[in-house]
Amino acid sequence: MRILLLTQWFDPEPTFKGLVFARELQALGHEVEVITGFPNYPGGKIYDGYRQKWLSRTVIDGVQVTRVPLYPSHSGSALKRVFNYVSFMLSSCLYGVFGAKKVDIIYVYHPPITAGLSAAIIGFLRRTPYVIDIQDLWPDTLRSTGMINNERALALAGKVCQWTYRRASHVVVLSPGFRKILIERGIAPERISVIYNWCDEQALAIDSAANVDTSYMDGYFNVVFAGNIGKAQALEAVIRAAQIVWERNKTVRFVFVGAGVEVESLKALADQMGVQNLRFVPRVPMSEVGTILSRADVLLVHLKDDPLFTITIPSKTQAYLAVGKPILMGVRGDAADLVTKAQAGIAVSPENDAEIADAVLRFAALTVAERGQMAENATKFYQENLSLQSGGRKFAELFQQLMRRKA
Repeated sequence: MRILLLTQWFDPEPTFKGLVFARELQALGHEVEVITGFPNYPGGKIYDGYRQKWLSRTVIDGVQVTRVPLYPSHSGSALKRVFNYVSFMLSSCLYGVFGAKKVDIIYVYHPPITAGLSAAIIGFLRRTPYVIDIQDLWPDTLRSTGMINNERALALAGKVCQWTYRRASHVVVLSPGFRKILIERGIAPERISVIYNWCDEQALAIDSAANVDTSYMDGYFNVVFAGNIGKAQALEAVIRAAQIVWERNKTVRFVFVGAGVEVESLKALADQMGVQNLRFVPRVPMSEVGTILSRADVLLVHLKDDPLFTITIPSKTQAYLAVGKPILMGVRGDAADLVTKAQAGIAVSPENDAEIADAVLRFAALTVAERGQMAENATKFYQENLSLQSGGRKFAELFQQLMRRKA
């Protein structure tokens, strides 16, 4: 089967469905060509070592990667962001229609929806089915992040999304909540599949050569949060929970690993409250993250109590399950359901310091064997339901089903 993987962002840019996905499809016996832009995300500047031109073709691990030009930008300006999206749509569409080899299926990754428009046009003109993989619900995300506030523009974005979804041969979503919303918006249930994201499994491997200092974790029961520390994570509640825990169990330590816009204000809050069982660790290279996570006793996921987050699954969820540690899930909805189904931890109400503290104390009171069973459940659930191997197989089976229908 010949597959065209169309995505605005691709390695070396950070992306969920990049080179590892293309390699997995190749390993399953399929031929893959990637159409993507010149790398500029998230800084908005073309990466060193790359120079824009009409076409750049390279072969990476047997995967042909074709790069087409775009307007590089990732600024807060909505107009510049639109130029970035539309420029890739136009150049990818031109190449996809006139330059790409004939393929059996087109796979496109959204956001942005303009990449989906390109796939729709290529698919129509070349009579090729396309599958759109929705990672962000537009216009919902555009409104919630404040990227676009104009209601007419948001309504137009919504109509474009609906048109693109309806034109697709199949729609893939990352959570049951996304599927439910799309059904409510008129997409036929039989045309929507849930295929969970996987994590960067190689990056989480413990690098024995890396000299990672984790001595600050010695002698403590460590609850670790690793990742972006921003407003969406709402970690003020976790700091208040840490204070409650300290009064009842002084062997427990909370560890925040990462960077973000809220780090300094959270440090100030912890100092103001006199929290003694919390340590901030600056962002570390991905090669060191696996070692830190492996030293944790419990891994924490926490997001603001917002309806939008009930239908999303934070990428930490997959990573924490893959690492094989008990998980404290401070998110409502689909992410909490995953951890509960896996029997890999405890779910609590987000931004509820009392519930968070109670759950941490319950974890600390468990035996090593009981926590070990949770860890084993986490790894098993990830491998069977969320891994790259599992996801690649599900996508390949979906592509083959669509080909048989076309025949």
